[in-house]
Amino acid sequence: MAAKRGVGDAPVRGRRVLVRVDFNVPQTESGQIADDRRIVEALPTLNHLRANGARAILMSHLGRPGGQRDPRYSLRPVVHRLSALLGQPVPIADDIVGVHAIESAARLQNGQFLMLENLRFHPGEEANDPAFAAQLAQLGEVFVEDAFGAVHRAHASTVGVPNRLPSFAGLLVEREVRELSKLVENPVRPYHVLLGGAKVADKLPLLTSFLGRAQAVLIGGALAHPFLAQQGLRLGATPVEPDLGPIVRDFLAAAQSAGTQIVLPEDLTVERPGATEPQDYPVDRLPDDAISRDIGPKSRVRFAATLGGSRTVFWNGPLGLAEDPRFAEGSRDVLGALANVPGFHVGAGGDSARIARDLGVESSFQFVSTGGGAALEYVQGLALPGLAVLPDA
Repeated sequence: MAAKRGVGDAPVRGRRVLVRVDFNVPQTESGQIADDRRIVEALPTLNHLRANGARAILMSHLGRPGGQRDPRYSLRPVVHRLSALLGQPVPIADDIVGVHAIESAARLQNGQFLMLENLRFHPGEEANDPAFAAQLAQLGEVFVEDAFGAVHRAHASTVGVPNRLPSFAGLLVEREVRELSKLVENPVRPYHVLLGGAKVADKLPLLTSFLGRAQAVLIGGALAHPFLAQQGLRLGATPVEPDLGPIVRDFLAAAQSAGTQIVLPEDLTVERPGATEPQDYPVDRLPDDAISRDIGPKSRVRFAATLGGSRTVFWNGPLGLAEDPRFAEGSRDVLGALANVPGFHVGAGGDSARIARDLGVESSFQFVSTGGGAALEYVQGLALPGLAVLPDA
């Protein structure tokens, strides 16, 4: 994808700059920010705007309040953390596009920030309502897109506003496009893909997109179960997505034709009723009461050895129930082994970024995206609405 016109070229001094950020960050039950990575990743763009005298009006969503005002999804805790990181107070406009927002934006001085309340409190955001987009656009004179995690959504703030204002990519979006493009445009080979998580039905387009592009696709976690079942293996009491036989069979045939190796687990770490510790079994010898929770020790060695022959790696999704320490070893061992493999390693954002942090394997990657769904769609080569609307450099 072509590089986008960047914020470095934007005329911002003394101007009101609408900045779409992705501050959709996890919080604890008490309302504290549990992971501020997405806020921290936005700081280069925000500091650039401050240093160049912009009057920045920040827009973000948080959670899924369904177009209704819900205090559980207020951006106030985010603003508190952002103010600490910036070293200056950031006020919040409670009404998004109402009188308070208009007056607060008008009072901004050069180098100051204003945060609008959660965009998804207004039904017009997710509906990409033209009237709501127009109201947002009236608050600013320039638009900067820095919410890579939201650019795969055609919402009012990601598509409607940039259609109405001079628009530029923020530093975070520029970096995301630059790094992820290395996976789409002539990746250094051998190119290997490591996928986990669940729901083959949801991830089939992603899996299929790698055929003929990647030399090997390694599949773990619940994502592997339908593939193992297709081989006639009985997986004990492990839940397996139903009615996927023909789809999996066609995918494996297509992989063979495309020359892409599909690597599946040869053993599994399971949970059994009454057993106090996890147990390991070959995939063809699972007891009837066993539930697969992780790839087994032989699979970890094989996965790590296969990835050891790569020059480029893309990873998304855990190889087991990684949030449970008893079943995190597969993901930790395989991802940790990448630290000793020369090359370019990219992790998808969202839950994958959180898993990499929690398992202490972030150093295995040269780049971890801030986007979950956006990163997956980008590496498939799909057009992302929030990027397509921005002018090319």
